[in-house]
Amino acid sequence: MCGITGWVSFDRDLTTEATTLHAMTETMACRGPDDRGVWAEGPAALGHRRLAIIDLPGGRQPMSLTTPEGAVALVYSGEAYNFTELRRELEGRGHRFTTDSDTEVVLHGYLEWGDAVARRLNGMYAFAVWDGRHDKLVMIRDRMGIKPFYYYPTPDGVLFGSEPKAILANPLARARVSLDGLRELFVMVKTPGHAIWDGMREVEPGTVVTVDRSGLATRAYWRLETRAHTDDRDTTIATVRSLLDDIVRRQLVADVPRCTLLSGGLDSSAMTALAARQLGEHGEKVRSFAVDFAGQTDNFVADELRGTPDTPFVHDVARLADTDHQDIVLDAQALADPAVREQVIRARDLPAGFGDMDASLLLLFRAIRAKSTVALSGESADEVFGGYLQFFDEEARRADTFPWLVRFGRHFGDDTEVLRADVTKSLDLERYVADGYRTAVRGIDRLDGESDFEYRMRQISHLHLTRFVRALLDRKDRMSMAVGLEVRVPFCDHRLVEYVYNAPWALKSFDGREKSLLREAAADVLPRSVYERVKSPYPSTQDPRYARALQDQAKDLLARPSHRVFDLVDRDRVRAAAERDAPVSTQVARRGLERTLDLARWLDLYAPELTLS
Repeated sequence: MCGITGWVSFDRDLTTEATTLHAMTETMACRGPDDRGVWAEGPAALGHRRLAIIDLPGGRQPMSLTTPEGAVALVYSGEAYNFTELRRELEGRGHRFTTDSDTEVVLHGYLEWGDAVARRLNGMYAFAVWDGRHDKLVMIRDRMGIKPFYYYPTPDGVLFGSEPKAILANPLARARVSLDGLRELFVMVKTPGHAIWDGMREVEPGTVVTVDRSGLATRAYWRLETRAHTDDRDTTIATVRSLLDDIVRRQLVADVPRCTLLSGGLDSSAMTALAARQLGEHGEKVRSFAVDFAGQTDNFVADELRGTPDTPFVHDVARLADTDHQDIVLDAQALADPAVREQVIRARDLPAGFGDMDASLLLLFRAIRAKSTVALSGESADEVFGGYLQFFDEEARRADTFPWLVRFGRHFGDDTEVLRADVTKSLDLERYVADGYRTAVRGIDRLDGESDFEYRMRQISHLHLTRFVRALLDRKDRMSMAVGLEVRVPFCDHRLVEYVYNAPWALKSFDGREKSLLREAAADVLPRSVYERVKSPYPSTQDPRYARALQDQAKDLLARPSHRVFDLVDRDRVRAAAERDAPVSTQVARRGLERTLDLARWLDLYAPELTLS
């Protein structure tokens, strides 16, 4: 797991641009604290920051090979979980290796198959190959979009990086955000290819982007396709379990300490229990970590979103699986610390608006990094197996929009309520969301004979896997890599995604509950309490001291009336929330203050040029 960056300029010799290349590379030092490297030849320059996971001494990058027709150089971020099989195949084709790293396998795979190597990889990855034989840059991203990857076309080439900050460190890139970028900040929908910053794009998941002297071209090598599912219930459950066993086994491979993230929900509990069983076969214990808030378990108040605290369920799993477990307990002061929130924004390059849930994730990962370098997460199981409440909410099912927006609006309010009226009018989010929704559902194929209800549930599943989960995967990657922790996501294995996506909804919810297939596939390793537990989202603090700290920080901001944030947000609404006699303890009330404070920090840190017309 690493940070990659680079620059291709067909009109200049980039060997003279070392200062700029180093500046781009160093923006991602947190992603790769173990090593750094640069490579330049003619019109191409590559930079790399390394977090060493496999073959610690041998996996240095950029990695290059000399051929009679020219050099081929690679910068790579991620993990190829099937690299040992690919290595054997390549050795059978005459390739010789000098390291034990998956990076070298990917490089030789490119030499053998060109960009078609992407179809052979199982894993999470974002990599760029400068092919000096043909004077072209090839950029490839994994199927689900687990690893971030951005690019910025220039008049004579392209800039690229794992994060926007690497690109923005080049003088050719302009830190400007227009209305469409702001719209992306205020809707919980990840528009494919959108990067917030003007002129910048994402390499879309499952896509190859090629840049040569004739220009830029994109080609999808994978998409989520509709196929008939013919397996019965028992066969489907058995197949899911077989896939999970193989996936977890592959993703436990590392030359550094690894652990699991355990929330006490079905997803992380199943993944942790399977990992514990597999490691136990070799006499090892799995380490598990959970986040908790000071006093929350004892003083927990149930609401419509969260009926139970996590900790009792976490401890049930830890006891049954016999993990080496630790709770990471956070207090309100840490969650509200402006320095923590600043690090969140630097990590994400934008004011994402997840509030204390972003801060707690960062602090959790920071604590874990002191003891482990790799963590397995239950992220994306809800999208794959149908775990969210909106899958069962009739209003959300029927809505002619992204179904999660219905529930988010109900529970968290409207994110634009904090904005000035003129800004809200200019954003016209209703139209933006409607256009995005029509585009999203247009490409979802329907099976012959599929009922209207089953097709609607297929649409909802597809939308979650292509528009919703990508936002969460980006959040997970940025928060973990900000502290040099690699987080792997077993439920994003494309084989599992493809198989479960095509199982009909009647099979995914055969017992009338969420994630029926996963629950039964892992039933033998789960404590009964977790098996019976109702879905609970990522935890949020209920401590009123957190809300009071937000109010105090908002008052400090109000004392700076010329701050640029008031070009966007309504000062009177901020003042009303900040001066309430009772602390804004509900998430709906807190969210406006969190949004305002994060926007202000983002404007201070990045000084973006905003175009509101």
